[in-house]
Amino acid sequence: MNSSQHLAILGSGNIGLSLAKGLVKANICKPQQISLTRRNVAALAEYSQEGYHTTDNNIKAVRKADIIVLAVLPQQLNKLLDEIRPAIKAEKQLLISVISGVSCNDIRQQLDLNVQVIRAMPNTAIAIGQSMTCIATDNGTNKNINLVKSMFDTVGVSIQINEELMTSATALCACGIAFFLRSIRAASQGGTEIGFHAHDALKMAAQTAKGAADLLLQLSSHPEQEIDKVTSPSGCTIAGLNEMEHHGFSSAMIKGIRLSAEKAGDLYKKE
Repeated sequence: MNSSQHLAILGSGNIGLSLAKGLVKANICKPQQISLTRRNVAALAEYSQEGYHTTDNNIKAVRKADIIVLAVLPQQLNKLLDEIRPAIKAEKQLLISVISGVSCNDIRQQLDLNVQVIRAMPNTAIAIGQSMTCIATDNGTNKNINLVKSMFDTVGVSIQINEELMTSATALCACGIAFFLRSIRAASQGGTEIGFHAHDALKMAAQTAKGAADLLLQLSSHPEQEIDKVTSPSGCTIAGLNEMEHHGFSSAMIKGIRLSAEKAGDLYKKE
């Protein structure tokens, strides 16, 4: 973003606010270049004090914006698009959607305008700058794709994928946060059962999970390569792994991801 551009985030919940803070922290833009909207505008008081424009008027925010982030719930989207349609300048503005299950074409059809739309699917780790964000579009220019990627790189890691895979990305990356958290919780409960205090077991399980993830990311390794390093013949690690697999550990994770992908694809259709 250049210093003359303005960003409007419509529906400033956790994702929208984290993005705003990330952009400012990375010096991509200043608070004065960002408008935040929310029905309960009082909840944005601290952001107003920091220099952000805060309002419950979506039309007002859109009229001054070059880039518009749609960050409401799927069931709220059509009403929002109908509301802001008169203020959209299709040839000048870029829309970024972080809404699950809604295609770029869905948004253009509801607006009945040929506006550029780029989808981004971050996860809740955006709050600490560790999101895995997938980006896709069907009509965005390379310049705008790179702009969106640079925006979300301020709050984690982003990759561009084909749009038909965005619902799958929702299941693997957005829902996936909960899946990995549940596995850490289970590991900590196991730790408590074998003798550790609950708070110690949780810290040990969480740090172990973080270390496992960093092994893959920093070494560009494969899980089985790292598993082989810790499993010895007739050892305790392989015994534990096999017991988990006998009870469907991998199968349960795979089935859960598949079901979440199916549900994510229906969120907008059922609005």
